[in-house]
Amino acid sequence: MRYAYALTGALLLGGTAASLALQNPATAQIAQNEPGAISAAAPRAGAPMSFADMVAKLQPAVVNISTTQKVTVQQQANPFAGTPFGDLFGQFGGGGGGGGAPVTREGQSLGSGFLISADGYVVTNNHVIAPAAKGATVESITVTLQDRKEYKAKLIGRDPTSDLAVLKITSPTPLPFVKLGDSTRARVGDWVVAIGQPFGLGGTVTAGIVSAVHRSTGQPGPFDTFIQTDAAINQGNSGGPMFNLNGEVIGINSQIYSQSGGNIGIGFAIPASEARPILATLMKGEAVKRGYLGVGIQRVNDDIAGALGLPKDQGEIIGRVEPGGPGAKAGLRSGDVVIAINGEAVTPDRTLSSLVANAAPGSSIKLDVIRDGKRQSLNAVVATRPSDDQLAAINGDSDSDDGLPDDDSGAQATPGSSSLGISVQPLTPQIARSIGVDSTVQGVVVAGVDPSTDAGQKLKRGDVISSVNSQPVRTGADVARIVAAAKAAGRPSVLLNLTRGRQASGFIAVKIK
Repeated sequence: MRYAYALTGALLLGGTAASLALQNPATAQIAQNEPGAISAAAPRAGAPMSFADMVAKLQPAVVNISTTQKVTVQQQANPFAGTPFGDLFGQFGGGGGGGGAPVTREGQSLGSGFLISADGYVVTNNHVIAPAAKGATVESITVTLQDRKEYKAKLIGRDPTSDLAVLKITSPTPLPFVKLGDSTRARVGDWVVAIGQPFGLGGTVTAGIVSAVHRSTGQPGPFDTFIQTDAAINQGNSGGPMFNLNGEVIGINSQIYSQSGGNIGIGFAIPASEARPILATLMKGEAVKRGYLGVGIQRVNDDIAGALGLPKDQGEIIGRVEPGGPGAKAGLRSGDVVIAINGEAVTPDRTLSSLVANAAPGSSIKLDVIRDGKRQSLNAVVATRPSDDQLAAINGDSDSDDGLPDDDSGAQATPGSSSLGISVQPLTPQIARSIGVDSTVQGVVVAGVDPSTDAGQKLKRGDVISSVNSQPVRTGADVARIVAAAKAAGRPSVLLNLTRGRQASGFIAVKIK
């Protein structure tokens, strides 16, 4: 996944209710996409002859957004320091000494946005106006209108989790603007028009259809539901609007799927109906607060569903429960499958993360879970979701290499583990230290895998298995007994609770040989 915005500069080359009452009621100006103003200009539904008249009405509200940034980096040390050539090549690393002194360089980011009120509120993506590299700071933000007038913008609010931001510019005269529409009515096959500033060019218009709604891109967090389109979206389109044929903003162009950085017909837009309440909060200068359970979750894919005997794409499985967190206090356990929140089913389109995030911090929610094949209900009081950076620190992101001793003589090649294509041995404190897992982790450690098996494609030496089909395992015999029972019950696979190094534990289904 690539963000659809452009970076330039020596160092940084690599680098939204029915309509919100966002316009100032004191102004008499109407939105560029008011039904009465746009209906005569819009192409006929189903067989458009031209988008020109509609675009002429909408394009003035679409803007270019650029930032100037400064970033401090460590300069490369002088490779000739301490030699007779040190002074001659002193420009490397800043002198004839050891070099490596930090230097400050300038860069730019380019993206798109659109005005949502006559008094100058602008919507864009957070990543368009955020620092583009570690150590970078944003010095200024400039908004350029279609008539090439430039305005210095003030950042009113930003929300990295949803990748949305609101800016404000000041003009002596009312500005052209557009309103947010109802993205929940978008259907696959509907015509859409994207307007933006790709590659820093002037206003560019592309058209296509809605390729998918409720599209998940596999990213973590509560906001992984997009409108997918084949309308060309390239670098610099980020933050620009996606319009339907009524001239309503139904999406905010955000990302592209591309291996080269260019358009291949797969672009993603944040649905306007999901963005609307977030933008309303940001416009007030307030931080967006979301619900939090304090659990690690995984989607119930085909393999996991087969191992648990559940329908696929129903619910999400709890992989980790944060000690003392709301989930733990509610009685959630690792291995529970949450199938509904307050009666609303957990599905790939409405994930557990999004349902919990939409709950107000401090509110009580009802969780329907399946535990050991039986359905039960739990009540939880949600907390306030930490920032993305704080969550990354909680979950951890390291990947430990194999720290097992080379001598595998202690490995237990039991019938059960052999049925999976692995050999295991009890996890001792010494082995735990050597493979870098927390001392609180218990289970068996994988000492070897058969590369020709399903386990050989998913597991590796040094992985720790804490449970099989939600039953704790401490020896190879435990694994054998549970696998044999699953095989006798006709299950094609078993579900392992796995820990790898200092990563948070998770679940993986492994086929039985």
